[in-house]
Amino acid sequence: MRTPCLLLAAVLLAFPTNAPAAEGRPNFVFIIGDDISAEDIGCFGNPGIRTPNIDRLAAEGMQFTNAYVTISSCSPSRLSLLTSRYPHNLETGAELHGAFPAGIPFLPALLRSAGYHTVQSGKAHFGTTPGRVTGPALKGFDVMGDGELDALAGGRSGANRWVDRLRERPRDRPFFLWLAAHDAHRIWDAETFAGLTRPREVTVPPQLVDTPETRADLASYYDEIVRLDHYTGEVVRELARQEVLEQTVVIFLSDNGRPFPGAKTRLTDEGIKTPLIIRGPSGSRRGARTDALASTIDLAPTVLELAGLPRPATFQGVSLLPVLRDPAATVRDYVFAEQNWHNFAAHVRMVRHGSHVYMRNAWPERPLAGASDTYYTPSAEALKRAHAAGRLTPLQADLFLAPRPAEELYDLGNDPRQARNLALGASPPPELAGLRAVLDRWTRETGDTVPAAPTPDNIVLATGERLPLRRGEPPGAAAGAARIHASGPIRATGENR
Repeated sequence: MRTPCLLLAAVLLAFPTNAPAAEGRPNFVFIIGDDISAEDIGCFGNPGIRTPNIDRLAAEGMQFTNAYVTISSCSPSRLSLLTSRYPHNLETGAELHGAFPAGIPFLPALLRSAGYHTVQSGKAHFGTTPGRVTGPALKGFDVMGDGELDALAGGRSGANRWVDRLRERPRDRPFFLWLAAHDAHRIWDAETFAGLTRPREVTVPPQLVDTPETRADLASYYDEIVRLDHYTGEVVRELARQEVLEQTVVIFLSDNGRPFPGAKTRLTDEGIKTPLIIRGPSGSRRGARTDALASTIDLAPTVLELAGLPRPATFQGVSLLPVLRDPAATVRDYVFAEQNWHNFAAHVRMVRHGSHVYMRNAWPERPLAGASDTYYTPSAEALKRAHAAGRLTPLQADLFLAPRPAEELYDLGNDPRQARNLALGASPPPELAGLRAVLDRWTRETGDTVPAAPTPDNIVLATGERLPLRRGEPPGAAAGAARIHASGPIRATGENR
């Protein structure tokens, strides 16, 4: 087994040094899309979306086919990634627009204190507002801003200054860039990229009804992904122009699934599977694909290991470096995700092991309407009309289901769209009892709880009327989960680190 020193030396040797002031340490560039399902990127299997730059990044790096976010909701997903903690271990940060709790190590701040030049450019959403960096996250960045305040109103993706920030960086320090687009978040504003996708070219997911309105809605979504792809290519070309591409770890992913019914906020694969691509670190095979399970809480430990820095005790993820060296390797046997308040109250938990996914719903009497920007859209209106006419399939009708099953079990190998709930059968498979026990253990060890006084809906479901937000008890609060650092089960063998 390699010692940590030998492993770090191997990593550093893989990054040719033509900038001596960077001290041989790798640079890191995160490119994070907003509201994009994994299946909606070309190299992940969608022939109707033009993503040549992202596809090229995958061809030069490693593509993760089973990477999951911890929650399908904007701010808690990003905060979870950068702190390597589950959302319920982040106090009100578990919910949309919740605050970043003080005293939690933050990946950009750790790199900055180690001499990295750190940049946040585009959308900032690690706390109470997507418009600017606030709270403890302020300590994470030397430079922050660019397009967030006017992105939704002014029609910019937030990516317009990514290349400028790369050009403006000091040349005597390694760098960490958090490049976050508003693409493909609604409202659609693809500008010069609008209209590049024809409605007939889109793939209508089976959760939606195939109507002209739905196809036009999806085409606009595709156009925003095309814009993100364009800016991704600009960044990679600038790294190459500066002759630092081979010293730089480029990580591409999204924060949660597409802003359509059945995806965003939900714990389906369309909601929580992220299109993770990593290009650059030592041992990674160019053009490799891995089926290894990965969670976005694993990214911060991976970055720190590549940078030769110690991981804080608060981190709950594991390093993906063994997988980057060998795509057949396994670092975790379980991934977990949660659904919490996002416009509508919810408490659903998920664990995946092998091909099986188990979900538990603490409030099955409530519908799972999703988010306001999925439920009040042309695609959702088409579903509502078809529902009133009695023309929906069971998968499409799931949006309106109440009460819901308290438990769900799916075999993704035979049912990738999660249409057949095996937990409802008279003789459920043995995986049900096993995954119940695993989720029980994760709940207990990480301090997850069901709020007694949860944050109430801030939207009237029937009308879309917005109500004042009254923040309630976040999940985990009753157990003091913000002070709990246990990872819960990671390996089936019990080896958790």
